[in-house]
Amino acid sequence: MTQPHTPDKTKWLYLFTGLAVLLNFSGLFIPILAPDGTLYAVIAKTMVQRNDYVQLFVHNADWLDKPHFPFWVTALSFKLFGFSTWAYKLPGILFMLMGAAYTYKLAKQLYSKEVALWSVLILLTAQHIILSNNDVRAEPYLTGLVIASVYHFYKAYIRNSFWQLVLGAVFAACAIMTKGMFALVPIGGAIAGHLAITKQWKQLFNLRWLLAAVLILVFILPEIYCLYEQFDAHPEKVVFGRTHVSGIKFFFWDSQFGRFFNTGPIKGHGDPSFFVHTTLWAFLPWSLILFAAIWHFVKTGINNVQKREWLCISGALLTFLLFSASKFQLPHYLNIVFPFFAIITAQYLVGLHTERTIRIIRGVQTGVVILLLLIIAALHYFFKPDVFTWDIAAALLVWLGLLLILPGNFANTDFRQTAFRTLIVAFVVNLYLNLSFYPSLLKYQAGSEAAVWINNNNPQKLPVLQSLDVESHPFDFYINTKLITLSPGLLQRLPASPFIFYGTQQEVNQLADNGRAVTHLAEFQRYRITRLKPGFLNRRTRNKELTQMEVVLVSSLSDNTTH
Repeated sequence: MTQPHTPDKTKWLYLFTGLAVLLNFSGLFIPILAPDGTLYAVIAKTMVQRNDYVQLFVHNADWLDKPHFPFWVTALSFKLFGFSTWAYKLPGILFMLMGAAYTYKLAKQLYSKEVALWSVLILLTAQHIILSNNDVRAEPYLTGLVIASVYHFYKAYIRNSFWQLVLGAVFAACAIMTKGMFALVPIGGAIAGHLAITKQWKQLFNLRWLLAAVLILVFILPEIYCLYEQFDAHPEKVVFGRTHVSGIKFFFWDSQFGRFFNTGPIKGHGDPSFFVHTTLWAFLPWSLILFAAIWHFVKTGINNVQKREWLCISGALLTFLLFSASKFQLPHYLNIVFPFFAIITAQYLVGLHTERTIRIIRGVQTGVVILLLLIIAALHYFFKPDVFTWDIAAALLVWLGLLLILPGNFANTDFRQTAFRTLIVAFVVNLYLNLSFYPSLLKYQAGSEAAVWINNNNPQKLPVLQSLDVESHPFDFYINTKLITLSPGLLQRLPASPFIFYGTQQEVNQLADNGRAVTHLAEFQRYRITRLKPGFLNRRTRNKELTQMEVVLVSSLSDNTTH
């Protein structure tokens, strides 16, 4: 399985690996994206403020959707560094980088150092990995934990090591406490698939796997305890619009299997082809090579079953097929199998020796590179980002220069010509997105912008009010003074004046119409930035897509207001 490598073949890879790590940190200070990222940040912030690490709350209401592990890690970061954008994102990025390290270790174990280095580079430059390290949710944690568990379980199998088994179980348990029981699908699929395909039946039914299951159950006891304390011990609580909701049952069944079978409280509408076209853009600029690599692996592996590793293909495709059959589908679900995809793609590229195949791939990838550059050029032309300074332009020009010069150092029959061209365009695209596009885009996330403005313009530390809606979480997280969140409708009990209110023009007018003295302080333009549409992206038509948000000072109340 292993292949020889030479310093000449790997000397550039260390430099680009370091640069790829920095690329994934380039979104560290971009404001957290709503709705999910800011929701998770608010949950972890509430944990710290309440000093309660057992129960999960949002707006003082019990929250039952995701398990605790990412919130514990984020809360620890907040305790150490305070409530900030980078303190929220840092742990997720570090877990993703841990996943890259384990991708390297597994690829090196299965193939060679060269394949391992390319696997890391492909993983760290896959489009949705970089996006997820900016829009941090559960996936960066899960990606790192899944590949770490697979690596240690594989080492437990080849070495018959108890401690490797324990480590595999620890990482698997943390993955379950991040996303639910479906986290076992890529882990179990990789190990069981490899052993079954290679007909190692004694190893497949070895008692070590029963021990692993027991260890995993022991290690997830903290999650079970927390769910029991918040939900099962309090059947009177109203969750999902009903009482007698079991948090433990939700964790083991409804959270994932309920979504899969569409029988749980959170439902969706599945499309069997969803993850095929998702992979096309999410694994860019490597997705077309990935498809070729999978086809080649399966075609050549059928006649060479015993001498191939089937870990990566089994873990990836089983998960892919199950997700495709699910009724609840989101693009970021696929990230957890990207380490497998990266290894499959890397071993295919490094193993290319046929001039005709290399020529075809070079032609296809040249088309991909040109297409991506045209998309970025069109985006820049129509969007006209506010954040685009000379140093950003200079950095992009340097990378465009590398794109033109570096691949020419390799012969047309060398896969590295195409691989480096593909790699460099990923840097060009994502440096533009993280340094220019997203910082400009987040100006239209009015909640975070308004909260920062109030923090800097509220010397009296007046209480702040906002109305509850789907976009309220950015404001919740970034505001650093006392916050009161109103349910829809403003004619409710209000605090004594003065206070600051953040809401729509209609809501502000409603305050004024009911006898309250309102002083306008600032205004912001809001757009739901995770649902980009051409009308918004085009600067000429953008104003039609925006909602006006106001920050006002309410300095008195009418006599009939109830305090």
